[in-house]
Amino acid sequence: MSLGFSTRAIHNGEEPDFRDGASGDVAVPIHLSTTFAREKADSPTAGYEYTRSLNPTRKALEEKLASLDGAKYGLAFSSGLAAASTVIISLLKAGDNVIGFDDLYGGTRRLLSNVFINFNISTTYVDATVPENIEKAIKAETKLIWIESPTNPLLKIADIRAIAGIAKRHNLILVVDNTFLSPYFQNPLELGADIVVYSTTKYIGGHSDTLGGSVVLNNEEFYKKISYNQNAVGAVLSPFDSYLTLRGAKTLAVRMEQHQKNALALAEFLQSSPKVKRVLYPGLKNHPHHDIAASQTRGFGGVFSFELEGNLDDAQRFLSKLKLFATAESLGGVESLAEIPAIMTHASVPKEVREKNGISDTLIRISAGIENTEDLINDFRQALK
Repeated sequence: MSLGFSTRAIHNGEEPDFRDGASGDVAVPIHLSTTFAREKADSPTAGYEYTRSLNPTRKALEEKLASLDGAKYGLAFSSGLAAASTVIISLLKAGDNVIGFDDLYGGTRRLLSNVFINFNISTTYVDATVPENIEKAIKAETKLIWIESPTNPLLKIADIRAIAGIAKRHNLILVVDNTFLSPYFQNPLELGADIVVYSTTKYIGGHSDTLGGSVVLNNEEFYKKISYNQNAVGAVLSPFDSYLTLRGAKTLAVRMEQHQKNALALAEFLQSSPKVKRVLYPGLKNHPHHDIAASQTRGFGGVFSFELEGNLDDAQRFLSKLKLFATAESLGGVESLAEIPAIMTHASVPKEVREKNGISDTLIRISAGIENTEDLINDFRQALK
C-alpha cells in the first residue's frame, strides 16, 4: 500500500504494538533505559543491548526518517554536524579529497576546512551552480562531492541530477545536505544522490527545542559503515530528543506549507522596498536558478536572504527594530528568526572568503515561521521605516 507523505510522517515507525504484554501505544514511548536485561546471556532481548547501539525510541525515529525520503535506511545523530562527521570518517581516509559547494553552512565549512584537514582530508570549493566546475575540480584523490541545494545563506541552487551524473561517471559519492527544504519539498535520493544529511534540529523537529541530525540512504555498504561508526563514535540521538523529533515530524507537511507561504510573501514585499538591494529566494521567478529549483523540488522552503542598503550598523539596527522576528541563529522552527550571517552563522568563514562568495555585512537571512502572514509583513514594514 502506497501511503502519502503526511500519512507516513504520522504512522511510520509508530505502529501500535498488540503483542502479548504490549500496551498498544499510539505514540512511541520514551525508552530511557541505558541497558537492556537478557533472559538468556547469549541472546539480547529483541536485539537491544545498550542504548548507544540501539534504542527503541531512536529506532522508531530512524524508521520514520527513512520513510519520509523513501529510503531503505535512516540513522539519527546527536546533531547535524555529528551526522556529517560520521559520514566523513566512515567513507574517507587520509589523503582523500572532497569537492564542496563554495556556499556551505559555516559549520560544515569549518568542519571540512579546520577539522578534517588535520587528518589530511582536503576540500576544494567550487561554484556548484555550474556542474562543469565540479567536473573540472576532480582529481585522482577526489572521493566525495558535498553540496547543499538551496545553499546557506545565499540560496544558490545546484542541479542535483547533473551533479549525480558526474559523480557516477567518476565513481564518486554524492552527499546532499537537504536541511533547507526537508524531505517534504525535495528528495535528493530520487535525483541520484547517494546520501542525504539533515540537521533535524531545523524543520523536521520544527519547534526549536531539540538538537539532532540524520542520514538517509539506500546503499547497504555505506549504511553498514556509517551505522558501525554511529555506535563506535557514540554520536547518537538521545531517547528524549528522538521522542521530540518523532513528535515534530508528524506535522512537517502542514508546517512546510505555511513556512513557504510566509517566505514568498515576505520576499515579494521586500522586492518593492528602496532600502533593499536584492532578495534571494528560489521561489521568486527572477531568481537566477528558479527553473532548476522548480524542476527538482515540490516547493521552495521557508528560508530566504536579502541585502540591505547601507552598512553593518544599518543591518543590526533593522534587526533591533523587529518585534516578531527573534535575532537568533538556526532556522526551521515555528517562530520567525532573523540573523546576519557575517557576524553570526558564518563568522567562522574568513572575511575575504565571505565577500568573494557574496556574503556582505548587510546580508540578512530570514527563517519565516508559521505566524500570520500579514503580521510578519507589517513587522518588516515598521522595521524598515
